[in-house]
Amino acid sequence: MTERADIFVSTEWLAAHLGDPSIAIVDGSWYLPTAGRNAATEYAAAHIPGAVFFDIDKVADTTSGLPHMLPSAELFAATVGAAGISDKQTIVVYDGAGLFSAARVWWTFRVFGAKDVRILDGGFPLWKTEGRPLESGLPSATAKTFHATLDSDAVRTIDDVKSVIADHSAQIVDARPADRFRGEAPEPRPGLRAGHMPGSHSVPFGEVVANGRLKSADDIKSVFAAADIDPSQPIVTSCGSGVSAAILSLALTTIGADKVSLYDGSWAEWGSKADTPVETGPA
Repeated sequence: MTERADIFVSTEWLAAHLGDPSIAIVDGSWYLPTAGRNAATEYAAAHIPGAVFFDIDKVADTTSGLPHMLPSAELFAATVGAAGISDKQTIVVYDGAGLFSAARVWWTFRVFGAKDVRILDGGFPLWKTEGRPLESGLPSATAKTFHATLDSDAVRTIDDVKSVIADHSAQIVDARPADRFRGEAPEPRPGLRAGHMPGSHSVPFGEVVANGRLKSADDIKSVFAAADIDPSQPIVTSCGSGVSAAILSLALTTIGADKVSLYDGSWAEWGSKADTPVETGPA
């Protein structure tokens, strides 16, 4: 079973390992357009020394028409290898929100076969609050080799989700805010219908995060129990575009769930189709 200690590292630990060639530090910051923040600009202005920037909108299948869909294994390997990241390193991911897009980057590296991927507990906000070292600019990288193989069991397609709804073979958990799940609030992306997938459960990602950090295992268990989710059974996480769904995947992993997959297209895909079933109201 994957424990919380197997996923997170402390700011103290990372500070002690700055410059260690066996460690790759990744700034995985990404923000919703409504946040009014530019992750690449913020990275150039200040980041953890040695960190490389991982842009989920560029390390992606840009031909799909959907936001930050997973790229091919070949493109992923070439991109992160050129950035100086090897699959043999311990990869430590952080973001500027504390815990938001770092979960998606953590999940992506794991999906492509990285054996040791960690998340910085408290993220960049805690690092800065503690007055730890920063650097600016765009550092050069020495290319490394990353052997990438896609774990197809960890990723669900729209056809997979249609099958899950039809045969009830997995629990679908939606990380979007509850009012969007119920269809009471409009989607931030134009052209999407409001509501949720039939039979899905609402677990807004904010229910498992507090002050930029993942809540305790007991709190997380309580959240999923309240949503009538059994972590021992197969689960598919979803959200608006596959980012906050990874936070639920992360949270479930820390409480021992080992049959968790993520619907990469999420509502950006499902809600854009005319032939996909949509329900409104509470789960």
